[in-house]
Amino acid sequence: MGMIRGLLGMLFGSGRNVVAETAEVFRENAEAAGVRAADHRGAVVTQYAGEFATARTGWFDGLIDGLNRLPRPMMAFGVLGLMAMAMIDPVWFAQRMVGIGLVPEPLWWLMGAIVSFYFGARVHAQGERFQRSIAETMARVPQVVSDIGRLDALRPDTPQVAATRTDARTEVAAIASQANPALEEWRRAA
Repeated sequence: MGMIRGLLGMLFGSGRNVVAETAEVFRENAEAAGVRAADHRGAVVTQYAGEFATARTGWFDGLIDGLNRLPRPMMAFGVLGLMAMAMIDPVWFAQRMVGIGLVPEPLWWLMGAIVSFYFGARVHAQGERFQRSIAETMARVPQVVSDIGRLDALRPDTPQVAATRTDARTEVAAIASQANPALEEWRRAA
C-alpha cells in the first residue's frame, strides 16, 4: 500500500498531474485549444469592428466602396448572360467562345493571378476542375445537337409530325363513328 501511495504521490502529488502533462506533449489540450480559438475569434472581431469604427462620409470613400462592390456582381451577371445567350443564340455564343480560345496562355495565367488575388486562392484550386468540366461539356455537344434535331422534328409545324403512318388501328378508330346519345336525340326531334 505504501508503494502504491508513493507512486501516486509522485505522479499526482504537489498539485501536478504528470500523466496529463506528459500526454499534452503528444496531444493538444482540447480545453486550452478552445480558449485560444475563442481569444483569436474575439481579436478578429475587434479588429474588424475597428476598421469600420470611423464613419466614412466623403464622396471619395463612397465611390471607392461602390467600385469595390462591382466586380463580383458584374462577373456573376456576365456569366448568367452568357448562359442565356448560349440558349438564345448559339451561333453568337460559339463565336465568342472561339474568340476566347484564341487568347494566349500567358494572358490566361495573368488573368488567373488577378482573379486569384481578388477572390482568393480558392479560384486557383478549382480552376483545373473547371477546365475538366468544360472539356466534358464540349464532348457532349454532338449529342446535344442530335437531340435538338430530334426535338425540332417533333414540332407541330413540322410536316407529318402527327401522321399515323402504319398504325391502321389508330387511323380506323379516329374515323369510326361513336355512339352519341345527344346527337341521336336531336336527329329524332328534327
